[in-house]
Amino acid sequence: MARVSIQTEDFDVAAEIAALRAGDGGVGAVCSFIGTVRDRSDGSAVTAMELEHYPGMTEKAIEHMIDEALRRFDIRGVRVIHRVGPLKVEDQIVLVAVTSAHRGESFQACEFLMDYLKTQAPFWKKESTPEGERWVDARVADDAALRRWGIDSANS
Repeated sequence: MARVSIQTEDFDVAAEIAALRAGDGGVGAVCSFIGTVRDRSDGSAVTAMELEHYPGMTEKAIEHMIDEALRRFDIRGVRVIHRVGPLKVEDQIVLVAVTSAHRGESFQACEFLMDYLKTQAPFWKKESTPEGERWVDARVADDAALRRWGIDSANS
């Protein structure tokens, strides 16, 4: 099973987690995060979103993030799916799923990976609003979240 998938199509969370757990009797915990398209951002209505990436570079960057999570936390498996292309409000965008023997490591690794994804993965997000389209800049709060793991963001 691939650790990283960048895709336009939606994903089935239950099927992905089942595949991640399959054949590993040492799994005692699964932590997952699912990000979705919301209808508001920075006080404005959002009607749609489009995500762009650099094929090859994006997967390599996320694989590096996973390797770092495996070094930092006692985890057994990781699955990251990130969608690209046009998305509607309420669509799933990202899945991060982590398995471990105990819950604490899964929680920490899942949060670490999301903090890393939000700031370091080479994705570009464009939101459609009633006022027009706009590219979304990196957020200061995302950079601060990454710093708590001892990593300086390239966005700072």
